[in-house]
Amino acid sequence: MGISFSVLSSGSTGNATVVRNENTTLLIDAGLSARRIDELLKELDMSGEDIDGILVTHEHSDHIKGLGAVARKYDLPIYANEKTWEAMNKSVGKIAEENRIVLDSHEVMDFGTLRVEPFEISHDAAEPVGYCFYDGDEKLGIATDLGYVSDKVKKAIEGSDVLVLEANHDIEMLRMGRYPWNTKRRILGDKGHLSNVSAGDALSELLTGDTKRAYLAHLSRDHNMMDLAKMTVRDTMEDNGCFFKESEFKLCDTYYDRSTPWDWLKD
Repeated sequence: MGISFSVLSSGSTGNATVVRNENTTLLIDAGLSARRIDELLKELDMSGEDIDGILVTHEHSDHIKGLGAVARKYDLPIYANEKTWEAMNKSVGKIAEENRIVLDSHEVMDFGTLRVEPFEISHDAAEPVGYCFYDGDEKLGIATDLGYVSDKVKKAIEGSDVLVLEANHDIEMLRMGRYPWNTKRRILGDKGHLSNVSAGDALSELLTGDTKRAYLAHLSRDHNMMDLAKMTVRDTMEDNGCFFKESEFKLCDTYYDRSTPWDWLKD
């Protein structure tokens, strides 16, 4: 079966992704209400009872809004590093001690045949991480909510068959937008969010024969549009001398209000 996944929701209003293989199903973040997560899982012919655990990237509300409720409803273990646990303790409410799993941000974990490798990212949170997932020679990389793509992040996600990568904003739309300057400065900073151009620059370096698709994620509803994001990423890659055919590499959409279809890394 290998790895398959669906981005349940992506954006400032809530983030959650399901990753599974033949014997393990994991939820990455739970930034929507428990009811909405149940609805989205049902659309994928799943339920919370199919989930084996929840991995947390960081403590911001658009990533943990329904975390406590989902974990309690389905008696699920939550995996997060110590600083993230400290930052989100009050928000998630009471969690059974056996379900409070503290992981190290450099610790590789095996869930049956699904291997999970966290990696540190730059964002204005306690100790934010992205995740890579492995099953045999398959690799899925998820990196959102990062101000820039460091060399360590590039090394972690390089060689992924599929990438879920942030393309949060169009720089000019953000600069001209309604946000106060302090907020704009935070988003544009090294601990903020990745712009379309920065996503294109990163993909220019990461694109190899291994990488078949990249999902552009965590788009701002105020300062971005999917068609604009894909056009800017593609143009940036071509400006960097990175040309590709649609049959060789594809830029894919994510949505804030619906899930992406199941994607199998390798057919």
